[in-house]
Amino acid sequence: MVELKKELPEIFEEFAEQRKNSFLAIKEVKEKEIPVVGVFCTYLPREIPNAMGAAVVGLCSVSDETIPDAEKDLPRNLCPLIKSSYGFAKTDKCPFFYFSDLVVGETTCDGKKKMYEMLADFKPVHVVELPNCQTEDGIQLYKKELLRFKKVLEDKFETTITDEAILHQIKLRNGINKALRRLQYVMANDPAPVNGLDVINTVYGSGFDIKTEGLEDRINAVTDKIEKEYTEGKNIGKKPRILVTGSPSGGAALKVIRAIEDNGGVVVCFENCTGMKPLAMVDEENPDVYDALARKYLNIGCSCMSPNKNRLDLLDELIDDFQVDGVVDLVLQACHTYNVETALVKKLVKDKKGIPYTVVETDYSQADIEQINTRMAAFIEML
Repeated sequence: MVELKKELPEIFEEFAEQRKNSFLAIKEVKEKEIPVVGVFCTYLPREIPNAMGAAVVGLCSVSDETIPDAEKDLPRNLCPLIKSSYGFAKTDKCPFFYFSDLVVGETTCDGKKKMYEMLADFKPVHVVELPNCQTEDGIQLYKKELLRFKKVLEDKFETTITDEAILHQIKLRNGINKALRRLQYVMANDPAPVNGLDVINTVYGSGFDIKTEGLEDRINAVTDKIEKEYTEGKNIGKKPRILVTGSPSGGAALKVIRAIEDNGGVVVCFENCTGMKPLAMVDEENPDVYDALARKYLNIGCSCMSPNKNRLDLLDELIDDFQVDGVVDLVLQACHTYNVETALVKKLVKDKKGIPYTVVETDYSQADIEQINTRMAAFIEML
């Protein structure tokens, strides 16, 4: 095994710093009088606001910095992602919230739904009603909601969103998602070429890149370099291979990923919505672009769906594809749907796939880092 060159992580720097870079870019966008639409969830098709020329920014906040401000209005025993997001909006400490002309929420969970009501007191908010079952009736209901969302955008910004513009954005987003899948699938190699933390920072950072034209090429350039280095024999060595599933794992929740990799493992796959989960393709041949969008996005396997067969099917596939030795289920405190689903995931991982499984429940504070390190060290040693 040949050690990686020290400069290899530099290929990730553009994306690792993308959220900060986008804070500067969003001000330039506003100065050009381009509309800014803030979104929370992977269920919301960015293709629709992108089709009217809007800059689309992600609003889920993943730091505990503003949680004390949020807890003046919200209960303490609420999901940290909800509290953090509300806190950054309330305090104007996040440029994405500050510059958003419209904040778009979705009814994925009860905590978010009630938070949007309070957020509407100081920001323009539109809430997309998300069906909680992935049936044909659910798809038709979601299609109607996406058409209603399109009408809200057209009325608010005095514009027209054409089907042709939507189709262009579908093709653009499909290309980006193909590039993100390709990047993550380099980790199917054994030994892994790089650390999982660098890969997920790149994937996470790409979601904050408001310049979607050319983004596919920029992601592919990162993958090209990793593959070139790998063919030259450069990799991180043979290590226990971990798949991470569960709640979103960006920002402060990355402490779990660091604990895995600092204690001898490598995270080769992220099933959650910051990783593989939302990367299915939209059918470009469907003549009804809103039907195509509804079918792709509603079929994302999130725990807010009941039943949630798609999550288990994807996990089953990814465990095989990435030659996984163990699964870590990362659950944010008070995220009840993901917490309940740990029983189903455990059954799949241990009984069907026959590999070790553990759950880590955490928040955005740093208070439990030593405990997480101890647990991950013991889990990896067992592998």
